[in-house]
Amino acid sequence: MYRLNETTALIQTLDFFTPIVDDPYDFGRITAANALSDVYAMGGRPLLCMNILACPVGEMDDQVFRDVVEGGLAKIKEAGALLVGGHTIEDAELKYGLSVTGLVHPDRVLLNSGSRAGDVLVLTKPLGTGILSTAIKGGLAGGDVEKLIVDTMATLNRLPAELVQEEKIPVHSCTDITGFGLLGHLHEMAEASGVSMILNRSRLPVLSGTLDFADMGIIPEGAHANRSFYRKWVDCGSDEADGLEMVCYDPQTSGGLLFSMPSAAAGQLLSGLEKIGYGLESRIIGEVVEGKSGYIVLR
Repeated sequence: MYRLNETTALIQTLDFFTPIVDDPYDFGRITAANALSDVYAMGGRPLLCMNILACPVGEMDDQVFRDVVEGGLAKIKEAGALLVGGHTIEDAELKYGLSVTGLVHPDRVLLNSGSRAGDVLVLTKPLGTGILSTAIKGGLAGGDVEKLIVDTMATLNRLPAELVQEEKIPVHSCTDITGFGLLGHLHEMAEASGVSMILNRSRLPVLSGTLDFADMGIIPEGAHANRSFYRKWVDCGSDEADGLEMVCYDPQTSGGLLFSMPSAAAGQLLSGLEKIGYGLESRIIGEVVEGKSGYIVLR
């Protein structure tokens, strides 16, 4: 973030990756939503976008590349931003993403530090996209599951972010849930804020079918890597991880926003999202408490 003057700060971010779904248009939508999310997580408004596209020329039909970019453009337009250019290279593997420029008032910037004891934690998208993607790749889930995760990942974090800004809802810290999983990003927020956090297992929103696959051991390698790294800061009551704990480590693509905020503000946010027809499950999932910095209790 770069402060331009007393009323305007610039947010600059970049994200791109290889395909996570088969349909190129959906891949473009998901990737763009994921890149735009970084601006929303800081309380900003996306303004300008530039494409990043790596093309395996000769290995894929040119229409694939067009469909990817069209998918990304659809999300850029939905965000109210402009596509102003980009860069394309030849590569052995398809990759796509965006560089995004956003704007935010310096006094309304959201950071992943600042959580306070007494806050509640609000998550704006259900968990499980990594596990369900693994099930699809393994031939264990069909088109209905793929549609479910595509719709979830392609949903912009625009509505929760805009509601917070427009209604001036108090937020002490915010992040978006991506590759480190819920517990990884919670640890970063708790450590940056010098607090501990308690998660309520019964309150966690989880995509339909995710727990069944997790209990079967259909878990991406990234979730195991996240647990290996973050488990020293997590108390789940057992040395053995059950399916729900692994869902909390599941790496998400274009996951939801995680807010740390006063309880009354959380009620205002959730009722506001329901009122405007936000289609994804959002919940209070835990609380912030005094304690060892970065420590998380899952109970």
